[in-house]
Amino acid sequence: MKNQIAKILPGSIAEEIELEVGDRLISINGNAVIDIIDYKFLITDELINIEIKKKDGEVWDIEVEKEYDEDLGIQFIDPILDKPKSCHNKCIFCFIDQLPEGMRETLYFKDDDSRLSFFQGNFVTLTNMKEEDIERIIRYKISPINVSVHTTDPELRKIMLNNKFAGDVYDRLKRLAEAGIKINCQIVSCPGINNGKELIKTIEALYKLYPSIENLAVVPVGITKHRDGLFNLTLYDKNTSEEEIESVKKLQEKYISEIGSPFVRLSDEFYVTARIDVPGEAFYDGYDQLEDGIGMIRLLRSVIDEDVANLKLNNAGSFTFITGTSAYGEILKVAEKITQTNNKININVKKIVNNFFGETITVAGLLTGKDIIMQLKDEELGEYLIIPSNMLKKGYELGNYEEQIFLDNITVSDIEKSISTKVLICDYSGEDLIHIINENSQEEK
Repeated sequence: MKNQIAKILPGSIAEEIELEVGDRLISINGNAVIDIIDYKFLITDELINIEIKKKDGEVWDIEVEKEYDEDLGIQFIDPILDKPKSCHNKCIFCFIDQLPEGMRETLYFKDDDSRLSFFQGNFVTLTNMKEEDIERIIRYKISPINVSVHTTDPELRKIMLNNKFAGDVYDRLKRLAEAGIKINCQIVSCPGINNGKELIKTIEALYKLYPSIENLAVVPVGITKHRDGLFNLTLYDKNTSEEEIESVKKLQEKYISEIGSPFVRLSDEFYVTARIDVPGEAFYDGYDQLEDGIGMIRLLRSVIDEDVANLKLNNAGSFTFITGTSAYGEILKVAEKITQTNNKININVKKIVNNFFGETITVAGLLTGKDIIMQLKDEELGEYLIIPSNMLKKGYELGNYEEQIFLDNITVSDIEKSISTKVLICDYSGEDLIHIINENSQEEK
């Protein structure tokens, strides 16, 4: 039911005025609440009037006095209070089109919703937006918004997105920038299509909208083995990755001299594929683009170097770390650093090959439970198996709010039963990893 309350936060205004789970928010200051954008905008005032429909059908009108911009402490059943807008594009590189059959239904839904961009960090193409959507972003100052650009060439973008309305992205970005909206941009780079000189042109065009466009992430196209009948794409290899790094580096150096920031950054995959070391910590400027796989290696190194000093030196224990093929070498170095600091800690690092999507998919976040079970079931794993949290999603889609699940619906409990080993979940940052090892190892007497 639309606008239905799922949770009341303890100590909140909502709790104080005796709202309950199952109540419905009807209006704020006489304005219907269409979605989460309306809600966030309408509750900002210090004095508001809210209309609530109780579970028994009774309607309450409540005057609320609060601090400016203070939230009511309500969480809704649907986070955006509306159905997400589906994508109208048919991108030549779309990962969802490359999924095999038989996965859970929600994985096949393609969203292209500016509200999810604002609240959850999802990237949108702007092709799904009507004039009133653009006006509302500007009026409500919805910021930042994350935009998948791919190219600023109108005709090429129409081809890449398979959408005849996709060519006006730069005009829309310019309009949002002129209105003071902060924008993060992303490019999925496809060799032979929008890379090389085309990529440089796109970067230069987007840089003209700095500082409204705060940063630009470039990620390589991902190709699974499930591409029958789809557009013919080429993966980056060592040579093409190296060429891209060197080409973009010239612009990065220019931008650093002008604004103190590289503006555009390539994901770690480029450096791993090219066998070139990632840039230093200052280059990543707070690691704002981690969700795009940018700076993860450097951050891991930096945090491990600092937090390995917190490792308990008298503790002993045995662990297995698992990861994808691209991060394997890096996780090996982490394990070596830990065991060199305390040689009573035994760590094996297991590289899991992605048979489910195909060996061309090398990141840990796209590994499945089935591949983990098949490749570990006959291995000596020690006392604990440590897996990175980005492999998992919450199990609410299975009706279980406590369980965590892999992309193929295998649960953590399934893994533990299959390999007879306790699973520990870690974000693979140094602090979290060292803490888990300390907590699950024993002090030697």
